[in-house]
Amino acid sequence: MRYSRQNKIIEIITNQDVDTQERLASLLRESGFEVTQATISRDIKELQLVKTLSSRGKYKYAISNSKDLPVTDRFIKIFRETVLSIKSAGNIILIKTLAGCANAAGEAIDTSGVKHVVGSVAGDNTLMVLVDGAEFVPEILDEFEKILLYEVRND
Repeated sequence: MRYSRQNKIIEIITNQDVDTQERLASLLRESGFEVTQATISRDIKELQLVKTLSSRGKYKYAISNSKDLPVTDRFIKIFRETVLSIKSAGNIILIKTLAGCANAAGEAIDTSGVKHVVGSVAGDNTLMVLVDGAEFVPEILDEFEKILLYEVRND
């Protein structure tokens, strides 16, 4: 449930300007997730959401786009626990996840800084990763394997 909720948070803030935790909680409730303010606060911290200035001059929640931030243990754990299969064709890698978890797995990849990944496109349970050359796909598959085998710290 947590992964689906956090994936829904990513979807909501990607598609709408959300400026408060109360608004985010309301939108989650409309989507069928019963949440408390404490849960929202924890999710914001775990997802490393930041407030940025919107085009309307108001602050809104957004996914941090800083390439200097390390991949969080949280995203690694989400990737490890939700990925069902990984296949490739040419310069495309297709990742199947549990239902509702492709966006979170995509965020793990996008924030990981894996070389030669141009970007990813996520649906509900399918993630397409575009690589800048088919010759780099085996190297990236090795990186994904490392993520899947990564030992998450219990701080």
